[in-house]
Amino acid sequence: MDMRSVIEEVAEEADRLIRDQIWDLTPADRTVAAKAAADLHRAVGIPESQQSLPEVERLEHLREALAAVAIALAHVHGRLAWFLGAAATALTPVLHWRALPAEHGPTFGAVPPTLQQYTEAEDAIRRLQSTLASISTA
Repeated sequence: MDMRSVIEEVAEEADRLIRDQIWDLTPADRTVAAKAAADLHRAVGIPESQQSLPEVERLEHLREALAAVAIALAHVHGRLAWFLGAAATALTPVLHWRALPAEHGPTFGAVPPTLQQYTEAEDAIRRLQSTLASISTA
């Protein structure tokens, strides 16, 4: 399953848990979700702005987004932590990507992603950002 599909699944689960009042959001959950949503938006923004960037910058932005998820995860417990943990796990392929040539040396397993993979990862982060924004106002 691709990362966009995994993020979609965890986002739908979060929506369902909130709607069914199984996940009781705390003010701290809302605050962390709002900051994470803002950080993700700053990192990835709109599709047109990302697609016009060089690959090295697109990858940098994806890594910034993953870092924002990890930082948010470090500040919460319970369902929000589980949600963010699942999201971070889904986004881990970004950690194995490289945008620079290998120049005849080892790359620690890093591989160049396709343009489609960049777009998929950016779309996944936008979906995650949307869910976090929704959590912050629920």
